Amino acid sequence: MNAPRPALRPLDDALAELLAHARVLEDTQQVATFDAEGRVLAADLVSALQVPPQDNSSMDGYAVRCADVGDAGVVLPVSQRIPAGAPAQPLSAGSAARIFTGASIPPGADAVVMQEDTEPAGEGAVRILRVPAMAQWIRRSGEDVRLGAVVLARGERLSAAAVGLAASIGMAELQVARRPRVALFSTGDELVMPGEVPPERMKPGAIYNSNRFFLSAMLRRLGCEVRDFGIVPDRRDATVAALHDASADNDLILTSGGVSVGEEDHIKPAVEQLGKLDLWQIAIKPGKPFAYGQVGAAHFMGLPGNPVSSFVTFLLLVRPFLLKLQGATVLAPVASQLAADFDWPRADKRREFLRVRRNAQGTLDLFPNQSSGVLTSAAWADGLVDNPPGRTIARGDRVSFIPLAELLA
Repeated sequence: MNAPRPALRPLDDALAELLAHARVLEDTQQVATFDAEGRVLAADLVSALQVPPQDNSSMDGYAVRCADVGDAGVVLPVSQRIPAGAPAQPLSAGSAARIFTGASIPPGADAVVMQEDTEPAGEGAVRILRVPAMAQWIRRSGEDVRLGAVVLARGERLSAAAVGLAASIGMAELQVARRPRVALFSTGDELVMPGEVPPERMKPGAIYNSNRFFLSAMLRRLGCEVRDFGIVPDRRDATVAALHDASADNDLILTSGGVSVGEEDHIKPAVEQLGKLDLWQIAIKPGKPFAYGQVGAAHFMGLPGNPVSSFVTFLLLVRPFLLKLQGATVLAPVASQLAADFDWPRADKRREFLRVRRNAQGTLDLFPNQSSGVLTSAAWADGLVDNPPGRTIARGDRVSFIPLAELLA
């Protein structure tokens, strides 16, 4: 009598269980701010100064007292010239100061008239062509960052703008979570590395190993240190040996292929020989088979071998796990509601992630072949439609769109 098939697990339940196993790495690193983009802050960043430090001009022009410019056409003598970085002297009543963008506002001035609203009025004087409003074109001290403010919080993943913000408060180095160490290998005797065999000499049934390339790229984007163990032959002893070696000094072992229960799928017994394993059937399409376990002190995750399945399950399950290991506080991407410019009449019992791309009208086009083996769909797409179980889509329906730009950042 055949054993009953295991029930498919909802994605959210599987992800919650997976994240419960993720403990934030204790080690931190000091890195140069130049090299911190993409890393996760390990401590709050508190400003030791105000930005800008003094009131300054946001325009090239003239600093004035509004009381001295009651009418358009007033002529004022120019009492000083203030370039950025130079000290400013108090502004005498009835005079103007030539000032440049970023320069300190002289004491006594309460507005800046931009250069386009002035004209020369003889030697050492300027005519003000427009009556200024109080405080116009003045950037106040601390309007960007206040002294003592937490400008970036622990757990924030540093963007290019965040790195610049850290530099603006004088931070040459930042304390960040250390890079997770990830051992990556593929299983399958059918796999061939590009460059080893030219296309015309490929044996029947052989395929190039694409998964190894995009998984390595995505791991590095997530700030991981990738240790590539190559392709492991479809033998139990070889799989056990690779897992043993990979568990020695890595936080995660990530494999693609071999997580089913066929005679040539050796991951399950090999992991169980060395540690423990949960083999899940997740109610998503593509990407149903997924394995989580532990080998020694290392976490283990096994992705399906089909390239799109491997790609999608990495984004949905591995990515948030690795972010949590680094202490990141934002794990989920932000979805938006966009209109579908396609029909999807075939409802599935599983939650589907359809490869789509925004068009010039701001609606979504569907890649015509949604097979889990068609990697072209993932390269073409700029996002995924998160389609609930049992739902069809008609042209014009609003759907949940997850940009790949967020998932791959």
